[in-house]
Amino acid sequence: MKRLADVKISMLDLVPVREDKGPALSLRNSLDLAQHAEKWGYNRFWVAEHHNMDGIASSATSVLLAYLAGGTSTIRVGSGGVMLPNHAPLVIAEQFGTLESLYPGRIDLGLGRAPGSDQMTARALRRERSGSADDFPDDVAELMNYLGPRQPHQRVVAVPGTNTNVPIWLLGSSLFSAQLAGQRGLPYAFASHFAPRFMHEAIRVYRNHFQPSDVLDKPYVMLGVPLSAADTDEQADYLVTSVYQRILNLMRGQSLMQKPPVESMNGLWLPHEREAVMDFLGLAMVGGPEKIRAKLDVLLEQTDADELIFTCDMYEHADRLRSYEILAQVAKG
Repeated sequence: MKRLADVKISMLDLVPVREDKGPALSLRNSLDLAQHAEKWGYNRFWVAEHHNMDGIASSATSVLLAYLAGGTSTIRVGSGGVMLPNHAPLVIAEQFGTLESLYPGRIDLGLGRAPGSDQMTARALRRERSGSADDFPDDVAELMNYLGPRQPHQRVVAVPGTNTNVPIWLLGSSLFSAQLAGQRGLPYAFASHFAPRFMHEAIRVYRNHFQPSDVLDKPYVMLGVPLSAADTDEQADYLVTSVYQRILNLMRGQSLMQKPPVESMNGLWLPHEREAVMDFLGLAMVGGPEKIRAKLDVLLEQTDADELIFTCDMYEHADRLRSYEILAQVAKG
């Protein structure tokens, strides 16, 4: 079994927007968080493509990654992920080939097969494209070809992009991408930060289907983990109520803008809603340092994960920084 000190830790920033602020502050906070992540020894810093969500400011993912990479020096930055059905593979190859050319050896390209939005927004994104999740395996193969060495008689090339060999990850919250990642010999990141119910089965499917490739000789699993760490358990229980409200609003189809924490969620949710939110956040690490350490030890014992990537949507940026600082200290033992 891996020990916490042996496992890489990373950040997935959802670039949350507060109800009393705008996206500009959220984007600046994201860079500040990435700079702290670099200082604290985190392995990578990812942002995710979402659209038509007022509380998430990472829709122009590759543009944001250029900003983050330009403001940091060593930490890997990447997408967690780009929703490939929304895009022509050539366009993504050019965008990430450009990023890799500017910041060599620091760019990750995580790919998802969901639209990252509702169906109406997906149509607005694609217009005349017939992009579909069913095309995902072929789109991944096409994208990998654009980023690899130019082949004889290849008439369409990505410039920049060709021969940059940007590392590709497959992301998923179900079993489809787990099997595909295994068959292609690619690293796999499971979205257990919002779909913990399928985590163990997805890991099993990925490892059972894994075939060594030029990229990997053995499976590599990264798990998404919600984080709400504070100096005391009581403070963490208070601060995490901002996250509860955000997920509750997601389920209700309401605004995702961050709301301040509350002393109690009583009266804000119904019993079945509380159960649904807790199920959504089933893998959440909430508490002070000792509680966080104990929970992470159990997670690693159960999964033998190679890397953990954490999300933290606390209302105050200073509280979010402190949460990640505590995690870094815990991880170092």
